[in-house]
Amino acid sequence: MMNAHRMKLVLEDGSTMVGTSFGSPRAVTGEVVFNTAMTGYVETLTDPSYRGQILTLTYPLVGSYGVPAPRKAGTLDGPYESDRIQVQGLIVQSYVERYSHHAAVRSLGAWLASEGIPAITGIDTRTLTRKLREAGTMKGWLLPADQELDRTSAHAVDMKREVFQAVAPSAPILHEGGKLRILLVDVGAKDNIVRSLLERGATVDRVPWHANLAEHAALADGILISNGPGDPKDVAALVEQIRGLLGTYTRPIFGICMGNQILALAAGGDTFKLPYGHRGVNQPVQDLLTRRCYVTSQNHGYAVRNESLPADWEPWFVNINDGTNEGIRSRVRPFFSVQFHPEANPGPKDAAYLFDDFLRLCGAMSNDARDTRGGH
Repeated sequence: MMNAHRMKLVLEDGSTMVGTSFGSPRAVTGEVVFNTAMTGYVETLTDPSYRGQILTLTYPLVGSYGVPAPRKAGTLDGPYESDRIQVQGLIVQSYVERYSHHAAVRSLGAWLASEGIPAITGIDTRTLTRKLREAGTMKGWLLPADQELDRTSAHAVDMKREVFQAVAPSAPILHEGGKLRILLVDVGAKDNIVRSLLERGATVDRVPWHANLAEHAALADGILISNGPGDPKDVAALVEQIRGLLGTYTRPIFGICMGNQILALAAGGDTFKLPYGHRGVNQPVQDLLTRRCYVTSQNHGYAVRNESLPADWEPWFVNINDGTNEGIRSRVRPFFSVQFHPEANPGPKDAAYLFDDFLRLCGAMSNDARDTRGGH
């Protein structure tokens, strides 16, 4: 049976919404954000970019297809995007405990409770989303309804330092896949980035963002900078490392989501916080070179300032809804990045071709390099 305890959401503007608990009854705090996807809550809840945030799902009915069995330790099995639930808490309008799906073995509530994640149902998520859209993303507290709000005792994640250590692997992990070797700089990478590279015949050297990247880059045919949570300016040490690589590395560098922001900062550009971010699977973007449009999966709260890009860099994609930057590319070097998620999960796979293009370029430059070294 679903936990019948009452829970409440308190926003920093003082507004309070009361509902019913269907996860862990503990008190948490974090930035309250919303995602507009209709499905894909398993993938979304395990996305490391949500670490430290309380997530609101705007689709009214959540939980109807349950949750599959836990994946085996040490594997990359989907639909999970990491080995744990990453959100601080979950807010939905109508939770469905009686699920129906051939792969499901447990309810969403049971999964959340097993990992100590609080969740609340019975909230008017439409009103909440409108508030966040008008006032901007704000801090919130999720706690039992009969508990007095103590802003200091609720569990929080330090979004300046702790969050980046929490989402990165403790040591490099090598995923054998093929001849091409890609250095994945992990700032909180979704597992489907790794799966997308392995499926295309690449070996992935998955390295925490705080490692000595130059050592790993020397062995790589290309570098991919991953997505991640928080403000890209809070990982200044990584920005400095990438800046150094931009001056010495001659093979392709590709950034995804936060990787777009990191690459822009390393190149000398600037980033800013969006009022409420882009989180969903229906974000339209346009390729400024081909003029083709794509529907994309996104999860980010920061964006690149186009006008801040140096003369040898240019905007590559644009968000059709609000005109913000969705990608950049160097005019002179094989360095480029996108603000959206070509690996999807959840979301459309319209942009998956970017992995093909990246690896094709890595292969061409790798072959050229081997030829110049006398075939070795």
